[in-house]
Amino acid sequence: MLKVIIDTDTAGDDTTALMLALRSSNVRVEAITINCGNVAFDQQVENALYTVELSGNSGRVPVYPGARRPLLRDWQTVEEVHGKDGMGNSFFPKARQRPEEKHAVDAMIESINKNPNEVTVIEQAPMTNLAMAIRKDPEIVRKIRRVYFMGGTNQYLGNVTPAAEFNIWVDPDAAKIVFHSGVNLTMVGWEICMKYGLLMPDEIAEIESLHTKESDFFIKVNSVAREFLKKSTGIDAIPCPDSITVAMVLDPSIATSVKKRYVDVDNQSEISRGATWVDELAVWSKKPNMEVVYEASKSKFRSLLMKMLKGQTI
Repeated sequence: MLKVIIDTDTAGDDTTALMLALRSSNVRVEAITINCGNVAFDQQVENALYTVELSGNSGRVPVYPGARRPLLRDWQTVEEVHGKDGMGNSFFPKARQRPEEKHAVDAMIESINKNPNEVTVIEQAPMTNLAMAIRKDPEIVRKIRRVYFMGGTNQYLGNVTPAAEFNIWVDPDAAKIVFHSGVNLTMVGWEICMKYGLLMPDEIAEIESLHTKESDFFIKVNSVAREFLKKSTGIDAIPCPDSITVAMVLDPSIATSVKKRYVDVDNQSEISRGATWVDELAVWSKKPNMEVVYEASKSKFRSLLMKMLKGQTI
């Protein structure tokens, strides 16, 4: 049984990623922790709670509110990408389950120390919570099994500035701490989503035809993201960056090419704030600090996703 902590800024595809983990028979979600990011913080908490309830795990998976702002910076939420509620303007009712009183950082530390070398952290949000946990208890670095993070880019355009992907841009100072902490890291950059994690109109139509609670939810929460992507890039598709990242945790064979690289992040220049630099040619002569996913199997990802959207246990 794989134990995971999912750190999320719950909106749109984040919820699909949560559903994949929550509906997996081989995964135990120890905690869902909420980090500042996509939309208003309290709305993110509510979105996570609703997703837990929809998955059939109400009362079994705790949701912990965490960092309400980045370590040092201000940022802008992106309701234009995900809708005012972060859920495609669906405005779902509140779930019965309520958030835990314990702070996400303390919940992370407690879970990792209780299960040394067993917990995989899935970062589908800015890294503020994880950075704070590492600073508060540096010993957890050697006790975390691995951190998979959806963030950054590898020789690819950003999605919030020309240089940066949103999750890293929101809190590059936190990313800097995590990157240099010594924790086992796997990077799934924005380019992986754009190459292997887009669902095209024919695939969306197939999902619409399923008429399950999972497929209907998927279409609703990703409707605004689809329109935003089409408007900003001309591509008519639903992007699934967090979902393909979680899918790789569930089935590592989905990542078909993974290379060890030294990666750093710019937290100094406002022009390239949050840019991730993958040292492809080893010009810095530094030891690799993470694994970077270069290629993935869309067919395997799609198969896993469709199984969940049909209402089946993965």
